[in-house]
Amino acid sequence: MRRGRHTSANTDWITIFLYAVLVFFGWLSIYSASSGDEVNTVFDLSQRYGKQLLWIALAVVLAISIMIIDAKFFSQFAFAFYIAMMIILIGVLLFGKTVAGSRSWFQMGAFALQPAEFAKFATSLALAKYLSTLNVDMRQLKTRIVSMAILAMPAVFILLQNDTGSALVYFSFVLVLFREGMSGAIIVVGVLMAILFILTLLFGEVYVISSLFLVFLLGWIFYKKFRKQFKLSFAVLALASAFVFSVHYGYENVLAPHQKKRINVLLGIEGDIHGAGYNVNQSKIAIGSGGLSGKGFRQGMLTRNNFVPEQSTDFIFCTVGEEWGFLGTTAVILIFLALLLRLVFLAERQRSKFGRIYGYGVASILFFHFAVNIGMTVGLAPVIGIPLPFFSYGGSSLWAFTILLFIFIKQDANRLSVL
Repeated sequence: MRRGRHTSANTDWITIFLYAVLVFFGWLSIYSASSGDEVNTVFDLSQRYGKQLLWIALAVVLAISIMIIDAKFFSQFAFAFYIAMMIILIGVLLFGKTVAGSRSWFQMGAFALQPAEFAKFATSLALAKYLSTLNVDMRQLKTRIVSMAILAMPAVFILLQNDTGSALVYFSFVLVLFREGMSGAIIVVGVLMAILFILTLLFGEVYVISSLFLVFLLGWIFYKKFRKQFKLSFAVLALASAFVFSVHYGYENVLAPHQKKRINVLLGIEGDIHGAGYNVNQSKIAIGSGGLSGKGFRQGMLTRNNFVPEQSTDFIFCTVGEEWGFLGTTAVILIFLALLLRLVFLAERQRSKFGRIYGYGVASILFFHFAVNIGMTVGLAPVIGIPLPFFSYGGSSLWAFTILLFIFIKQDANRLSVL
């Protein structure tokens, strides 16, 4: 009983409050987007809002259960969770159901479960457990290789399910590795590669290679230090040029046709507002029509009449934009930012290395989902089909995010017990 009072007293209720606010307003948006003109009861399980209410109730049960369990359980069995999830990911490849082109679901009667969502918290636990092990140092090559392997395994299995969006989430863990001592040069290289990739698609290899050579030549002429490191500079130029020449090959042979179409539309290479660009175009119209204060609750005609596909899942943010306008979308963004900043604050105050690393893992995953989901609804990011945390319709995503968050809340509540 004393331990229960101790945990309750040290629980971060601010984070739980922010979680509850997001879940509540997410449900309101789902209710508005999926309900007809007449609604008999909010508990109608034939409707999405009724099902989501059930998922929320079960999420609360999950949250309470996690808070009851000993905090050490999650660190002691971190690798067991990870191995179990890898087995399940393999299982869904063999026995899963294909939905919207992705073989990533287990179908059990009327109930469907997406294991890829739960792999995120298992991977966060495994990475935190490994990096918090004695004598493990991010400056060591072995540590970086093992860390990358822990992240790569679920990403590869999910990619094989043809769920590219969920696989890309694992890139967010680079923020965790950076916090734990990985050189920032890797992040810089990643950003530069992304820039070269986009420029090559927009302007072609000849233009980009010529620009790289010009930068190299200017450095040679005006910077003495540049001339002293000629071999290194030339090697960087050669590697960058090789990457540029490989862009179109990888683009044509690795990405699926619909993925290439979405990137082309995003970059303005081609226009297709009735095809690949339809969802984004409709989403932007819906958000723009909301104006400053929106049309009001359940008054968004574009989202309520299905003019925006997936308006209660991947494009739930456009429902907020149309009904609550600029003020409503700003409020939602600020709540998410408050949650992310709170998580970073909590992570930094952890006494255990495991708790800190796991906390950064939670913040990184939520940030990636938040930034990319909202970015794709306003046309700033390609449509990769990932949900807005705690907002989008779906039991798998809500439960997975709840587990991910409340394991960290439990770790934080137990921080004073760590010597």
